[in-house]
Amino acid sequence: MEAVKRLLEFFKGRGEEVSLTVTGHSLGGALALLNAYEAASSLPDLDHISVISFGAPRVGNIAFRDKMNEMGVKILRVVVKQDIVPKLPGIICNKILRQIHALTRRLKWVYRHVGSELKLDMSLSPYLKREFDLLGFHNLEIYLHLTDGYVGKRLKFRWNARRDLALVNKSSDMLIEELRIPECWYQVPNKGLVFNSHGRWVKPCRDQQDIPSPFGEAPKLDFTA
Repeated sequence: MEAVKRLLEFFKGRGEEVSLTVTGHSLGGALALLNAYEAASSLPDLDHISVISFGAPRVGNIAFRDKMNEMGVKILRVVVKQDIVPKLPGIICNKILRQIHALTRRLKWVYRHVGSELKLDMSLSPYLKREFDLLGFHNLEIYLHLTDGYVGKRLKFRWNARRDLALVNKSSDMLIEELRIPECWYQVPNKGLVFNSHGRWVKPCRDQQDIPSPFGEAPKLDFTA
């Protein structure tokens, strides 16, 4: 958050409007929500804060939801109908409690979702298998494929969707056999090892952030010797 604060001060000093959008998938979506909460709490000079999450679980209780709404954080939750993760935690408990909502709606220990929901359905895509696959339902590429083909509620999958279908099987086996795309086809060259200047195959250090910073680059550490 300190890096965001420095960038905020820099661009505000130039008289620019600054917004922050945080996104993530699964646990990353939950962390995106928490990061947005921290930003809204500690960086009041931000003009807009928004979150776009994919397949994220519930994070907080009703007090957390109300606080996020009070702070004006805009949240879009993209969920797949068949995915179990957005129903957690509390998949059974919350379902029962909804039946007696008038009595339980203010209970502070019940997990609640925050923001607006965009619900996608795997059955709307003519390219996906109709098999039961918990891991496949939660795959980020499935989310991106369905988002690309989404037109509206109860409308057919967009015929001119542009995202490459092969990406769906990058790390899964969810495409219909007629497309002849092999399952889990993506492989990292040399399983991620690089040949360093000392003639050894080693794991590379993490890359620098690809977002330019007005403060210059951080020193690069080399652990490949």
